[in-house]
Order: sequence, then C-alpha cells, then structure tokens
Amino acid sequence: MVKNVVLVVMSLFFLASCKNDKAKKAEKIVETAEIAYHSFGDEITDAEVLTKEQMAEKYKDLKVGDTINVKFASKINEVCKSKGCWMNLDLGNEAESFVKFKDYGFFMPLNADGREVIVNGKAFVTTTSVDELRHFAEDAGKSEEEIAEITDPKYTLSFEADGVLMKK
Repeated sequence: MVKNVVLVVMSLFFLASCKNDKAKKAEKIVETAEIAYHSFGDEITDAEVLTKEQMAEKYKDLKVGDTINVKFASKINEVCKSKGCWMNLDLGNEAESFVKFKDYGFFMPLNADGREVIVNGKAFVTTTSVDELRHFAEDAGKSEEEIAEITDPKYTLSFEADGVLMKK
C-alpha cells in the first residue's frame, strides 16, 4: 500500500513538472541591450534625449538672455586639455555647443575627444569676449600665433551641464 501511495505521488510530481516545462517553452525571452555609461556630475538618465540636430534647431530660437532646460546627445569635438573643464559638442553643419560644468563641480577626462555623450542642463546663447576666447584657446593647447589671431568676440551656443553620461 505504501509503495502504491509513493508511486502515485511520484507520478503526480512527474506530470506536474512536465506541464511546467511546456509553460516555460511557451514563454518568450526578450533581452534588451543596455548601454553602459560613465556618469559625471548629477545623476541623469538616457531617457527623453534630443538629437544634436534637434538641439541645433532649439538654439536657432534662442536670444541672448533666454535659457532652456534640455537634455541632448552628441559627440565631443574637443575637451579642455588643461583640466577637462569644458568641451565642444558637435551640432552638425559645423556648429558646436560650448559646454561648461555647473559650479565647476566636475570635469571630463582629457582624452574624451570623439566620445558620445548625453548632457543635461541649461542651453543659452552668449557673446564670448576676446579674453575668454584666448583663455580657452590656451586651455586647448593652441600656439601663441593661433591665440594672437583671436581678435573678435564670438557669438556662442553655450550650455551649462549639471550631469553628463559618456558611453563606455
């Protein structure tokens, strides 16, 4: 009798496990590829990000004194070679956004040129003085001759980033 009870229980267990296997086979396995980032400054996400082209359009509507909060993705054209305290981001059509970091609270790696980033912060336009332009040229490692050639202020598409994600 005990043998029969054990045999019935084992049979029920075997049938139950077969049904679970069929249920598992019916499940779809969906994998999403996550992008890995290095994070600088405030913690931000890669959700709701404008393209560089969309950002270039936003800049067209800005006047000196205007500020918009925005997040966009682009490629780093150049990073400050002195400390990593600024970077130029590609906006397409030879336009760039000059990015500084909020309260100098963080810096980018000196070798980050060409890397893909997402920046979050405030976009605005300004006129950059000759003295500032020469300082930035010095930071970028430009020659004395190149620095001396800077004689006019420049209309600048500026950005103050509070957070940056850089693709690993």
